[in-house]
Parts: sequence; structure tokens; C-alpha cells
Amino acid sequence: MRSLPSIIHLDMDAFFASVEQAAKPSLRGKPVVVGGLGGRGVVSTASYEARKFGLHSAMPMAQARRLCPNAAFLSGRFEAYRQVSDLVMGLLRELSPLVEPLSLDEAFVDLAAGPYGPALAEAPDGGQLVLALAEDLRADIRRRTGLTASVGAAGSKLMAKIASEQAKPDGVVLVAPGRERAVLGPMSVRALPGVGPATEQVLRRAGLMTVADLAEAGEAELVQLLGRAHGAGVLQMALGLDDRPVVPDRDAKSVSVEDTFEVDLADRDRILHEVDVLAARCVGRLRAAGRSGRTVVLKVRRFDFSTLTRSETLRGPTDDETVIADTARRLVAQVDVTGGVRLLGVGVSQLADYTQEDLFAQAVREAAQERELELERAGQLAEQQDGEPAGEEGPDADGEGSVESVETSEEAPAGRRWMPGQDVTHAGFGPGWVQGSGVGRVTVRFETPWSEPGRVRTFLVDDPELAPARPLPLRRE
Repeated sequence: MRSLPSIIHLDMDAFFASVEQAAKPSLRGKPVVVGGLGGRGVVSTASYEARKFGLHSAMPMAQARRLCPNAAFLSGRFEAYRQVSDLVMGLLRELSPLVEPLSLDEAFVDLAAGPYGPALAEAPDGGQLVLALAEDLRADIRRRTGLTASVGAAGSKLMAKIASEQAKPDGVVLVAPGRERAVLGPMSVRALPGVGPATEQVLRRAGLMTVADLAEAGEAELVQLLGRAHGAGVLQMALGLDDRPVVPDRDAKSVSVEDTFEVDLADRDRILHEVDVLAARCVGRLRAAGRSGRTVVLKVRRFDFSTLTRSETLRGPTDDETVIADTARRLVAQVDVTGGVRLLGVGVSQLADYTQEDLFAQAVREAAQERELELERAGQLAEQQDGEPAGEEGPDADGEGSVESVETSEEAPAGRRWMPGQDVTHAGFGPGWVQGSGVGRVTVRFETPWSEPGRVRTFLVDDPELAPARPLPLRRE
């Protein structure tokens, strides 16, 4: 354990949603939700304005729409997020060569290995220097991107991560070496990494509610409850002990999530539903890391504790939620779930850097959307009213429209498809972004990250003057 709080953990605040607000002046200060917009989609990130309505990551998108119907629901723009992430990671590497990215929006930094290391070692109060460096870092990020970040500093990765959670949003918290147990003690057991809902229930049944309870329980009891490896690891964390080094540029082999159920699942529809939820969570982690993968893996632990895995390798790497969920569902059909399922897991391996144009995933996604649209056309198309004439200004052309105008209706039944939030450019009106589309039309708000809230216009989906565009930088270059 270190005697100086020389490890920091940086976590961008509501990253995906904050990038969208910074890029779209009309959405600043308003609830914004980024995630999968299909029937099985989940929330990837909700802005702090949306969180006031109870929205959070991994929530089903349908539930999010019920809780906050006036929010802007946008699909992800991962090229834009990658651009901002690269800029932020570059600022971190100016502080130290030892930067360990965990995803696009968070990373550990070992300040002792950087240019300020000698000054930290010699300073009478190294903690004050760490705080100053953290505040300068946050100011640099705000100046370069317009976004806010939270920073935790401590003598270990465990405590730096916990400190950054306490710092949210837009703050800095330092845990002085020696105060680990005092800080951890009152916290819920869920505050510790690796203690999920299932482990929490086991601990609660044993009367262990706080981290202090875990520390007092001792290794023998925790090993009996959780198994040797997990129990010993939880005790080390409860005692605030963590000597893991900051490892730069980790290259993950796979991304996966799993859940253990209190009651074995016997109903196949319920199993498929849980697989959909896991696939959505897995995609969220995959996208946060800026990766895609070729092989989808299903893990099933049955009622008798036998564990089976099944996998399918796709034609190309993808991070598409529909593709991964549908593949996982096919894998379920290969497993005998008679008698019940105790644990389910969905993962993706053979990782590659994220590529926005995944033609295989696009084809599958469009086919799925087309199926949904076919079901809706018969009952809804006749009831739809024609939109505004192409090229005319929309009802909030003064740029003062409410978030209610940001619709995320299903894609157009014919012609090109436009996703809510997508960057576009028009030969006559310049750069903008898609607010929504449907009934053969697409609505675009024309504004840039450095402009005032822009005007809204509606076009035919096949308007030859409208085209997809690359994301604009958040600050003028």
C-alpha cells in the first residue's frame, strides 16, 4: 500500500449524454437519454436532468420513456465519443505514462510514474499537490471539451475508484492513506467491486450489511459464504487492501456479463427475456470500451450446478445489440434448460476496435426493423398525418422548441434510414442532426456545437441534398 495518494481515477460525468448535450445546443440543460431505441433496447447513459426522473443505465428503454416521455432519446454516436475520449486520454498521458483506460470515459493514472512523481515524493503534503493536479486536469478537460469530470485520488486503485464515485458529479475527493477502513466501513457491501445483487443477498441473509460488517466477519465466515477465492478477495477489499498496479493499455480478450438468480428459471420465455437483458448490458460495456467482437458466447449454469457454454462466430465484428441478442437466443435453443437455470451469462470475444460501418450488423438490424415496421404499418400508417412539406421550417423554427419535439419514432418505411441524434449535412442548410424520422420524412435541427440553438426543417428521407456527416469537434479548432 502506498503512503501517498498518487493514484487517481477519472470518470467523465454522464459521458455519452454529456457529449450529445455539448454537440447539440438545443439539448443543453434538458433530459437526454442515449441507448438502444428498439423494442429490447436499454439505457446506456442518462443525463443528470433525466436522472431526476429516476432514469439510470441498464434500464429498459420502454420504462425510461414512461418515466420521462419528454426526454430526447438518441442512438449512440460512437465515433464522436471516441474522438472526445482520445482527447481526454491524451491529457491523462501528459500526467503519466501509466494510464489504464477502463472504457471510453474512465481511467486510472499513476502520478508517481509521471513528471510530477519526484515533486510528490518530496512535498511535505503530497495530497495538496495531487488535488491541484486533479483540479488542473478537470479544468483542461472542460476547456477542451466543455464536459465535466469527477476525480478520486488515493493510495490504491480500489479507493481511487470509490473516491471518484463520491466526487460525482463534477468534483474531486481524496482519500488519505490510512483512512481506507474509516471511509469504507459505513458503506453498503455493494460499494465493493465484484459484490453484485446475488452476492449481496447471500451476505444480507448472514446479517452482513456494511463493509465494516465484512471486515469484522473475518476470512473463515466469508469463505464459507462465498467460496475461497471470492470470500478472500472480498475480505481484502473490505479491509481497504489493494496493491494492484496501474497497467497501461490493457487489451481485454472478451467482454461479458452474467447474473445468478435467487430462484431457478424454468420458463423459457423468462430465460429468453433475461438473455435479452444480459445482451443489452454486454453491448453497453462493449461500446463503452470502444470495441466490437466476432464471437457471441452463452453461459448457462443449470439447476444441478452443471455449467455449459455455447458460442457462435459471426462473419464480422459487431457491437449491434440486435445481432448479439438474436445470436444469444439461438444459442439458448442448443441447451437443455429442463429443470431450471441458476445462472445466465452473455459475452463477446475475438474483440476488435469499434467500426461504425458494420455491414453485417446493419443488414441484420435493418431486417429486424423492417419486420417491426411491417407489423405497425397496417394499424398505424393510415392514422399518420403527413408531416411538413420538405424544406419548410418546423413549428419550433425559432430554436426555442421544447425537448418534446425530439421524437424517436420508428425509422422510415422506405428509402434511407436516419437514426435520432445522427450527424447530417444539407447542401443548402449546412450541418445538423436528426431529431426523428417516419412516414417517409426526416426532421433535422441545424446547429453546431458552437452555435445558438438551431432551426428545425423536415425533408423527404431520400432528399438528395441531405447526407450523413462526420461528427464536428466540440470546440472550434
